[in-house]
Amino acid sequence: MATQSRPISLTFFILKAMALFVFWVLLSSSFELIHLGLGLVFSFVVTWGNAGHSNFILKFRLCFRFVLYLPWLFYKIVQSSLYLTKLILHPALPIDPQLISVETKLNHRAAVVLLGNSITLTPGTLTAEIDRNKLTVHTLDKVLIEDVTNRQIESKISKIFRDQELGL
Repeated sequence: MATQSRPISLTFFILKAMALFVFWVLLSSSFELIHLGLGLVFSFVVTWGNAGHSNFILKFRLCFRFVLYLPWLFYKIVQSSLYLTKLILHPALPIDPQLISVETKLNHRAAVVLLGNSITLTPGTLTAEIDRNKLTVHTLDKVLIEDVTNRQIESKISKIFRDQELGL
């Protein structure tokens, strides 16, 4: 998906870069020519990167959101593990395995793959097939079906990929 740059006026761009340069000079309190030159270059680079023209910034945001997602996923894995342990240790073994079809609203292929992998990592569920925006998921009981169909995982993943889905 191609990224689009947001329009920014040249005047605003230069003023922002100069403000950063002044901040650089105030913090460094060095007036050597090489130091001032580096400060000027870095001020323009930072301004350009924050103007939305850099793919690196978008990738960094994506990676940062993904890293924030991991503790939540780990929590869901532990929660599901405890539930599955209780289910398996129950004397009656009340499992009801089913294959369900889940339609996702995620528009980014990597987001759909992450959804499938997150479901598979959660004990008691397994993504058997992904076909565009349709996942076939194997679950062991109705509670685990609810965990998949309540779209909580999909919502978290949608927040990770929101820039890419908007085409920014």
